[in-house]
Amino acid sequence: MEAIISKKTKTTPPLTYRDAGVNIDAGDALIGEISDDAKRTRRPGADAALGGFGALFDVKAAGYQDPLLVAATDGVGTKLELAQAMDNHRGLGIDLVAMCANDVLAQGAMPLFFLDYFATGQLETHIAKTVVAGIADGCVDAGCALIGGETAEMPGIYPKGSYDLAGFCVGAVERDDMIDPARAENGDIAIAIASHGAHANGFSLIRKVIELSGVKLTDPAPFNPEQTLGDALLRPTAIYAKPIAAVIKALGQVSAIHGLAHITGGGLVENPPRAYGKSLALDLDLSTWTLPPVFQWLKNAGGIEAGEMARVFNCGVGILLYVNPDDVEATLSAIQSTGHTAWVAGQLIDRAENGDAVILNNIDIWDQD
Repeated sequence: MEAIISKKTKTTPPLTYRDAGVNIDAGDALIGEISDDAKRTRRPGADAALGGFGALFDVKAAGYQDPLLVAATDGVGTKLELAQAMDNHRGLGIDLVAMCANDVLAQGAMPLFFLDYFATGQLETHIAKTVVAGIADGCVDAGCALIGGETAEMPGIYPKGSYDLAGFCVGAVERDDMIDPARAENGDIAIAIASHGAHANGFSLIRKVIELSGVKLTDPAPFNPEQTLGDALLRPTAIYAKPIAAVIKALGQVSAIHGLAHITGGGLVENPPRAYGKSLALDLDLSTWTLPPVFQWLKNAGGIEAGEMARVFNCGVGILLYVNPDDVEATLSAIQSTGHTAWVAGQLIDRAENGDAVILNNIDIWDQD
């Protein structure tokens, strides 16, 4: 019996990736548009060329003899929500670099190279290009090369108009000279370097305060009427590579810094102890600086207790350094020479049995308007 084969008439055009929501051409075009931003981040060890399967970096060409590599990865949290609401994206690129590069500094490593991951529901080239331009801004400030990244278009995972960011930074420090928390000792002085506002931490709480306050992102900021609330809160994170490099030069070696804490999520409670041993505590004097207006507004508008402020936000301190008392003046002078504000904020002491790792002295001053 002869088989009968029916032929179906094709009534629809061939399916393409674009039909599924992914625009390959836009992704290819983006690589060309961001190449100039990558090129301006060039440094010894990297030529900042994009497009290969993997990115190369020559540590020897960067001047290291026996280095340890230090890696960090991070994102920018729900600060993304404010940036998208304000259509103000460039600062997020700086935030992304800062959150990673500042972590690398905590071991005394200087940032060498950076890679980014940009994920979106539908690629909007002008937004992606703006974010990458901000990443390049941050890399220039941190002294690291933007040597690669990934742009992922994922319809169905991210809604149209939204995106997410992740960053990856690698730095290096000579093996025998890294910052080791074991070097911190009783009597070391804590030197604070000022933050630039909330940086990229605590924005879920910030967004809740905005909701409770009734102030719109486009309204003048209650703590700075010359800016909108949204733009004031989106001030980019400070990058501390230059002041730390200046301190290292002034003191003669990386290990003269006995400890370095990047004040990120966990604020002034959880981060400082990461840079000294469990036998020590930080006696932190909150009267040595004034709570910046943005934090005072968040505290008052949200009815946030002082202890919770210290546990969530940096409260004006971006970095804490622990140094020998004899090195205090040289450290302060070096930091200030780079345009950053610094001051003596406390001292390391022996920790009492079952005592707190951080003692927040004069915290009641934050309750005074």
